[in-house]
Amino acid sequence: MQEELTSCELLVMKVIWGSDEILSIQEIVSEINRIYQKNWKTQTVSTFLSRIVKKGYLDMQRKGRSFYYYPQITEDEYGKREIAKCVDFWSDGKIDSLVASFAEVRELSDEEKQRIRRLLDGMD
Repeated sequence: MQEELTSCELLVMKVIWGSDEILSIQEIVSEINRIYQKNWKTQTVSTFLSRIVKKGYLDMQRKGRSFYYYPQITEDEYGKREIAKCVDFWSDGKIDSLVASFAEVRELSDEEKQRIRRLLDGMD
């Protein structure tokens, strides 16, 4: 199993996942600072990128004098894995307990309730 991402590393990954193209470090820094109102320098992001590469979530390729980064795991894959870990940890592997807890702390809209019903009905 891969090592977990820190909250800062997740911001970097969100920028990379949100792009249709592979990004250079300069593009990643620019997008993080714009989207998340950060003031991160290139060296800071470079440190995060090298950690993420070591953890196996990213790979890089060199084009000329620049390195470009692309994900080794999709955002959807990562999210599903994190949700499964949450269910295992907080609800002893019981999804109904997690859904019940979620519904207690956040009111579901009628549309969300209908989508959940359709999903459950489709499992039969």
